[in-house]
Amino acid sequence: MDWDRLQYLPLGLKHFSLLVVIFFVLVAWVEVRALRLAYMRVGIGPHAAVLLLLASLGGSYLNIPVAQLPAEQVMSGQQVDYFGMSYVIPVVVQWPGTIIAVNVGGAVIPTLLSFYLYVRNELWLRGLIAIACVAAVCHWLAQPVPGVGIALPVFVPPITTAIVALLLSRRYAAPLAYIGGSMGTLVGADLLNLGKVQGLGAPVASIGGAGTFDGIFLTGILAALLASIFTPAGTRFGAAQARR
Repeated sequence: MDWDRLQYLPLGLKHFSLLVVIFFVLVAWVEVRALRLAYMRVGIGPHAAVLLLLASLGGSYLNIPVAQLPAEQVMSGQQVDYFGMSYVIPVVVQWPGTIIAVNVGGAVIPTLLSFYLYVRNELWLRGLIAIACVAAVCHWLAQPVPGVGIALPVFVPPITTAIVALLLSRRYAAPLAYIGGSMGTLVGADLLNLGKVQGLGAPVASIGGAGTFDGIFLTGILAALLASIFTPAGTRFGAAQARR
C-alpha cells in the first residue's frame, strides 16, 4: 500500500480554500475577543479552540487506513461535483481496491473533543439524543457517490444540529451542537453506510473525510456561534455545575 497516496485534500482547492477563509475570519473574531466568552461556554479556552479547528483543517489531509475492500476498477485523478461541492479523487496507479480509512481532521479530532465535552458537561442522555437525531437525518440524506464514497449536502449537519441542540437545551446548546453534529454525522453518514461503499470505484473511502468533512468542520464553528448567542451570560460549563 502506498501511504503517500492516501494523503490528499478531501475537497477541491476552491472549496477547501473557502473553509480556510472562514477559519481565518473566525481567528480574527477570536483575537478581537468577540468569541472569547463563547468558547469558554463551549467548555474549552478560545485559543485551544482555534488550535483544534486548525488541527482539523490540517488533519483533513491525513487518512489512517483501517481496512481494504476487494480489488475493483477505481476512479483516479478526478474531481466529483455533488450538491455544489467538488470532492477530490486521488491519483492512483495499480490500486489494490477501496481502502477504508479514518480521517484525522474529520473523525479523530472531533471524536476526542466530543468525548471530552460529553464527559465534562455530563450530557449523558441529551448527548445521546443529539447524536441519534443528527445521525438519523444524515443517514436519511446521505448518498453513495461514485469515486468519492458517501456524501451529503454540506449544510445538513450544522443546520440539523442547531435545531436539535436548541430544542434539547439552550444552556448546553454549544457542546450539544458539537457532539451531536460531529458524532451524528460520522455515525449516520459514514459508519451506517459503509456497506454501500463497495462498487463505487472510490480508491479511498475516508470516514470523516471527503463527503462529510466540510459539514463536520462547519459544525465546530456553529457550536461557538450558538454559545455566543444563546448561552446565559453567567453560565460556566463543568461537572460541578447545577443541572437545569
